[in-house]
Amino acid sequence: MPQLLLELFSEEIPARMQPGAARDLERMAAERLKAAGLAWDALTTYAGPRRLTLVVEGLPAATPDREEELKGPKTSAPEQALDGFLRKTGLTRDQLVERDGVLFAVISQKGRATAELIPEMVDHIVRNFPWPKSMRWGSGTLRWVRPLKRIVALFDGHVVPFEIDGVTSGDVTEGHRFMGSGQPFAVKDFADYRKKLEDHHVLLDVADRKLRILEAAQKVCSDRGLALVDDDGLLDEVAGLAEWPTPILGDMDTQFLDLPPEVVQLSMKVHQKYFAVRDPATHRLAPHFVVVANVEASDGGKALAAGNSRVLSARLNDARFFWDEDLKTGFDVWNDKLKGVTFHAKLGTLAERVDRIAALAREIAPLVGADPDDAEKAARLSKADLASAMVGEFPELQGVMGGYYARAFGQSEAIADAVRDHYKPQGPADTVPTDPLTVAVSLADKLDTLVGFFAIDEKPTGSKDPFALRRTGLGRIRNLLSSKLRLNGETDALAASRKMRRQAIDRAVRSANDWVAPYVKESDGDHEIYRLIEPARDTHIIENGADLEPYYDLAASDEYFDKDIYFLFPGFIEMESGGVIAEVFDKVPVSAEPASRVRALAGKPAKIARDFSEFLADRLKVLLRDQGKRHDLVDAVFALGDDDLVRIVRRVEALDAFLATDDGANLLAGYKRASNILRAEEKKGPLPAGEPVALTGAPAEETALIAAAASAAAAVDAALQAEDFAAAMTALAALRAPVDAFFTAVMVNSDVAEERANRLKLLGQVRAVMGRVADFGQISG
Repeated sequence: MPQLLLELFSEEIPARMQPGAARDLERMAAERLKAAGLAWDALTTYAGPRRLTLVVEGLPAATPDREEELKGPKTSAPEQALDGFLRKTGLTRDQLVERDGVLFAVISQKGRATAELIPEMVDHIVRNFPWPKSMRWGSGTLRWVRPLKRIVALFDGHVVPFEIDGVTSGDVTEGHRFMGSGQPFAVKDFADYRKKLEDHHVLLDVADRKLRILEAAQKVCSDRGLALVDDDGLLDEVAGLAEWPTPILGDMDTQFLDLPPEVVQLSMKVHQKYFAVRDPATHRLAPHFVVVANVEASDGGKALAAGNSRVLSARLNDARFFWDEDLKTGFDVWNDKLKGVTFHAKLGTLAERVDRIAALAREIAPLVGADPDDAEKAARLSKADLASAMVGEFPELQGVMGGYYARAFGQSEAIADAVRDHYKPQGPADTVPTDPLTVAVSLADKLDTLVGFFAIDEKPTGSKDPFALRRTGLGRIRNLLSSKLRLNGETDALAASRKMRRQAIDRAVRSANDWVAPYVKESDGDHEIYRLIEPARDTHIIENGADLEPYYDLAASDEYFDKDIYFLFPGFIEMESGGVIAEVFDKVPVSAEPASRVRALAGKPAKIARDFSEFLADRLKVLLRDQGKRHDLVDAVFALGDDDLVRIVRRVEALDAFLATDDGANLLAGYKRASNILRAEEKKGPLPAGEPVALTGAPAEETALIAAAASAAAAVDAALQAEDFAAAMTALAALRAPVDAFFTAVMVNSDVAEERANRLKLLGQVRAVMGRVADFGQISG
């Protein structure tokens, strides 16, 4: 069947935009072809430095004839409804078909040649392409990422003629900008197109470019007894910069190796797009780099290597300057700078955030086996490097540079490591810190971030998560699971939110720079007023300069979390004694101008803590499912209402292992049978209450299950108390045979009321015993 080949040839397309462009071209072409009623065998797109290519195999020569039936109004409908339907369909009343009192329009469309549809499709794609950034050029109105130069459009080996803003389609394209003949050439189909591009030093497929870069870079390194430092992100980028990538090994001045290796490597990557090289014997950076050129130089790349070496030296000299200047500055200066850096308008400055993290880290430290003083010290140093010159140049090195600077200024290894690693884990592939001190600071940092944004109602919604709270939540969970910490999420959130509120009150008082009292805005029935927040007292007269801390404490209390707090300047009056006092009235008109204001948080502390705990539970579900745990098992355990993340994971693992056995699978079937019977009986009326007993003349299977259920209940309770979930599952397994035997030999709905009630009690007991381990009703199977 015919093949469609489309190439959109332009000036250089930024490497970061190429993967998205290939996906968008595939999506838009598929949508247009489907809308036209066309099917195909394969649709492939390619993106490179100067071209986007679409190949569609197996397209039909024409679209099929189509007949569509549209339902219209009833025959009894008003004339206006009928007129509107006729306008919509373009038919007359005589052309409509009546069926069961309803009018239908049958619209027939003859098929069109595919070659006639292609110009419309390409025009739509080009004019509506969603480039992150685009431009106009010359006198035209077309927008493209860079000036569009050529369009190749071939269908079944023939040119599809059309024009877009002065660019005419054809069968001619270009090869490498510098290598080869430099002359345009014609192509016949995709196979010919791909081969001729390669003959003209262009690798069309990004996968081929990546493979060429990786193999050649590893070879030039191994030839010198060196090893390439892998960097998948950089490999993706440079594969979009060169059509004929040629790795070249260059030399670096050895004096730069005394800089932190992350600085050297990042400077190479960010500024120059070089790969770092290491010594396989020492695993340290070697004084070399690999640059990916877009040409095969006649001298083997010597001149290119020398030129790039000079440029790299200039870059690394800048990095050395930042390093030296930072070593002259220090943590005190940086922390002082954080007082002027806003973390979030509603959450204060970075310095205030550091204060909160330090307080939380001190409280968490004993729970993880760390020294509270060291935890607080590490927390107070943790964000300082954000004000350093090096991190200002390379934000990716936050934390890493803090660790280096902490060592340089004489801090202990443990504190330096905590400063370096407290952001971890930052993603699913990142390592989880295990040192107690680092864990304490990391947990405090993530707790403050999560609770802070929850408190100001900036929770993730749908696909929106501008502050990466889902990632932060997963990081906290991984920290807890890795360290097997049994922290209560709601308790932690309560402590964090209260610290945050008190800090906001103190900040508002400081910003007023005067003696101010806290008020809330209310209505007295007729007018809006400010009402003083004050401890119980007989008068509203406060001596000038009196301590207002009790007032501030009350304003920061749980009662006022979800209210705006306004700080007002009291008025002054002269008293007979001649002394000046401030008269603070309980009610002040809202026309008074507040000196400062503290915004309401998103509910009371208990609500913030509950939302926080539910959010973590949801993140844990995601983590367990990503690890391959069945979603129904996760739901069955969460249904118990436990909020201990470590215990939840252990319970899910034990349940998963149990249900993989024959005993588990069969007992689950028995549970569902018992639940179905009980559910049906509940519809008729309340189930009988009480414990089942061994009735005289009862079948042996009934008596055996009564004994087994009682024994299992005791064993399950003991195992759960000890958090031995494997033992709890073993106790449940003992129920499998008695349950099977009971359902085989005993009729639950006996004609004897006493027997029926007793057996329903027994099934209820079996369900209750199993329900202590998990809600088996939520498990499929």
